[in-house]
Amino acid sequence: MTLLLPGSAQIVAGDRGLGRRALRVTFACWALVLLSLVLALADRSLLVGIVTHRWWSLAIIVALLGIALGWALLFVNTLRLIRLPLLDRAVRPAVAATMALLMVLTSGSLAYGAYVLGVGRSTVGSIFSSGPAFEPVDGRYNFLLMGGDAGEDRTGRRPDSISVISVDAGTGSTVTFSIPRNFQNAPFPDGSPLQQVFPDGYSCGDECIINSLYTEVTQNYAELYPDAADPGAAAMMDAASGVLGIDVQAYVLVDMSGFEQLINAMGGVTIDVGGWVPITAAEIPGTDPVRHYPPDGWIAPGVQRLDGYHALWYARSREFVTDYHRISRQQCVQQAMIAQLDPATLITRFQSIAAAGTQIVETDIAQDQLAGFVDLALKAQGQSTRRLTIGAPDFGTVEENFATYPDLDRVHSRVRTMLAEDVADAGAIRPLELERAGVVGMLPAQDTGSGITEQYLQELATIGDDATLSELLDDNGECSPA
Repeated sequence: MTLLLPGSAQIVAGDRGLGRRALRVTFACWALVLLSLVLALADRSLLVGIVTHRWWSLAIIVALLGIALGWALLFVNTLRLIRLPLLDRAVRPAVAATMALLMVLTSGSLAYGAYVLGVGRSTVGSIFSSGPAFEPVDGRYNFLLMGGDAGEDRTGRRPDSISVISVDAGTGSTVTFSIPRNFQNAPFPDGSPLQQVFPDGYSCGDECIINSLYTEVTQNYAELYPDAADPGAAAMMDAASGVLGIDVQAYVLVDMSGFEQLINAMGGVTIDVGGWVPITAAEIPGTDPVRHYPPDGWIAPGVQRLDGYHALWYARSREFVTDYHRISRQQCVQQAMIAQLDPATLITRFQSIAAAGTQIVETDIAQDQLAGFVDLALKAQGQSTRRLTIGAPDFGTVEENFATYPDLDRVHSRVRTMLAEDVADAGAIRPLELERAGVVGMLPAQDTGSGITEQYLQELATIGDDATLSELLDDNGECSPA
């Protein structure tokens, strides 16, 4: 009775006043659970908003702890009503053990739920800002997603992975635009403070590749963005807006040095990796151009469950291939993480995922807007993602050097066309393979059962046969989330 209807045992055989108070609390809890289920079906974002709100979440934590304590006290009172010493000796251990188990399952679960909610509350407060919410532009939210690398051999933190995720505000239909890190001549939109410094765009030659803009502004022009917590990220948003011809509204920056920890917290990520991918070794001192020692290892073709170390190298390796191979693999990692970060994974690994997130994720998205975006993410999760790379293969070949001399009118036209097609197909579950004419699909991995072995590849790397390796590894960007 205390398990199924807390307070009823006291009504029947104990303190009726205590029983009545407990029953009122029980019925109130049932009503709240029922209301939550209705909200989950009718207004999911409102429910998420309550759970993630800084004060409402605190109230829920206090309520859960109070209910847990009250339920435990009812079990203790029930044990007194049972009068354990009057029971047969043979059944006393079973009754006591059952009572203890039920207390753990009920009060213990509620207390653990309060703890997890507290961890989530702290995580949300650490990652998300307290700034104002923003509205969609032309019916879409546009987020800049960067993978920042602040290794020992680098000056500052440079984002080597640069993508803009454009999401339809109504349907969750998503388009990903990838910008190569070596993109040059990036323009800035009207009203950008960087137009004062770079009136012709970020166009000073090889030194002005787009990923250097983050460090350049952080170190030399931070005063241009007085209201930004991260001036470098604000500058990158302006550059991405100018390159694509759309309004990028918010950013998410993932520190690649902690990316490994996040993947491990998820329990790994499964990817059909395409061709062989080398794990790059250290640079050979005194070489110009820079060369590396033979790879420290290889990621083999086929479906692989990658841990953090291998997922990081899979996303960042570009030895013997181009930036565009790496961009394709990064897109696959992004989509695999979204697809595989399901509720079961989130619940069972919540603590470690939350801990990793607070250390490696930075964003200017407002906490108060999180609820709507969680709802939008749930809509997007069941759909394929259109993808376009602002460079090879979607804009010519690597040899055409589009990243250095971009045709921005052509880029803007292709972006507009792609977004218009996305609106027309909104809500549809699209096939995983999309035509090259305007869209890079999630390509299936190629059959690499041609006798190529890790030992053979390592021998080629040892003798410095880069030409053969480039040819053999040309398919390592043809991947898909598994």
